[in-house]
Amino acid sequence: MLRVNRDDERPIWQQLLDQAIHNITTGKWPPGELLLPSRELALLIGVSRSTIQIVYEELYSRGYTVTSRRGGTRVSEWTYATQTSGETSAQGPIPPELPLLNAAIGHLHSWFGDKDERIIEIDFTPHEPYLDEHFQRNWRQSFLQASSEAGLDSWTYGDAYGFRPLREQIQRYLSLERGVHVDIDQIILTSGAQHSIDLIAQALLHEGDTVSVEDPGFPAAWMAMKYRRMQVVPVPVDEYGLCVDRIHPGSKLVFVTPSHQCAVGVIMSEPRRQQLLHMAAEQRFWIVEDDYDSEFRYRGDPLPTLFSQQPQNTLYMMSFSKMIAPGIRISAIIGPKEAIRQLAQIQELTYRHLPIMEQLTLAHFIRHRHFMRHMRRVRNVYRRRHAAMTKAINASGLSEHFTLSGVETGLHMLLESHKSFDDEAVTSLALEKGIRVYPLSRYCLESNRKGWVLGFAKVDEAAIEEGIYRLAGMLV
Repeated sequence: MLRVNRDDERPIWQQLLDQAIHNITTGKWPPGELLLPSRELALLIGVSRSTIQIVYEELYSRGYTVTSRRGGTRVSEWTYATQTSGETSAQGPIPPELPLLNAAIGHLHSWFGDKDERIIEIDFTPHEPYLDEHFQRNWRQSFLQASSEAGLDSWTYGDAYGFRPLREQIQRYLSLERGVHVDIDQIILTSGAQHSIDLIAQALLHEGDTVSVEDPGFPAAWMAMKYRRMQVVPVPVDEYGLCVDRIHPGSKLVFVTPSHQCAVGVIMSEPRRQQLLHMAAEQRFWIVEDDYDSEFRYRGDPLPTLFSQQPQNTLYMMSFSKMIAPGIRISAIIGPKEAIRQLAQIQELTYRHLPIMEQLTLAHFIRHRHFMRHMRRVRNVYRRRHAAMTKAINASGLSEHFTLSGVETGLHMLLESHKSFDDEAVTSLALEKGIRVYPLSRYCLESNRKGWVLGFAKVDEAAIEEGIYRLAGMLV
């Protein structure tokens, strides 16, 4: 018999429904059992007939009962008693083993810097830019204003290419600041470099295609390509950048960071650039140009892009992670219209579109010149910190024992050691002394080059000097 508990805060119909479902699923009311008519059950329990009718309608709509005009309401034949407490509980499917994925994620975590319980006093991270309250205040202002100005049509399904007003702002920035002149449909927005690379792999390559990457280089690039079942071939890097003559002859794509090599920090020389462009045109492979931090140059203006010289087979990747903040998660790929169209088709199929609020906010942030003011401000900060880093490395004696490179552009530089050096051991020792440095070996596929990639964007001048002198105390 169903019972009503007047002290229960749940509605009476909900109490009765829960009891009825329990009786059915435990077998107390077996399949085929005829339930009492609603009027009769209401009298027995002491509730209104409408309450019982609600319960019966819910049981029927959920499939627990069947009803007919002559046969009344019966428990459905398909229902069955649940396992008793003594039986083994049901197990769900077991996820498959994915060794390639697990290895890639493990390497990615290692590259970013393993989480450590020890206190890190000075972190020479090359991955994060400088942020301050001034930025946060302006971003909040853009967020609030963009939210209030957005019409209802902004909240529908968006364009797979990305929010058009934001692409227009990027188009204008590229034209004025980078000398890259494109149509709006040559720009697609993504949620970061790894998303960009994954789209490129899906849209422009086939499984098993050969891809050439810098070694040392950008680990996330070759990890994403490997996961998409590409044959990743390492290409050495020297003081002039990518060794173009070592590119695999069957390559369908070459990933390169010419303006500030991802690990070593060198600038790709003009002869190498021309050699790469000529080879790409001749062998008809894609060049993916990652221009992740070249806006920050300490000698002269930012260098011309490969895309501006040969746009027909170059995909130019830009990101706001280093220019503003990684948390924004907005990047862009610029390329030939047909290639970008295919990327947009993949985007539409797999991701649909990026979240609108970040796009609205960034478009407002750029349009109202917060972005350019932010860039001017952080360039001054980086210039001071860059000078503090180079001065400390020279004054501490590190430059006499190790090779310093990558000092012209970007937010990190390389302190390279002899190949016999154990850069991982030094990294661990530095952690014990409260300093996090990033070993070059984690940027390598097959290369045995050693050293430390030292970022300075998030470390103030005093901490830079302190950290470098502590490092020198271990190495010199």
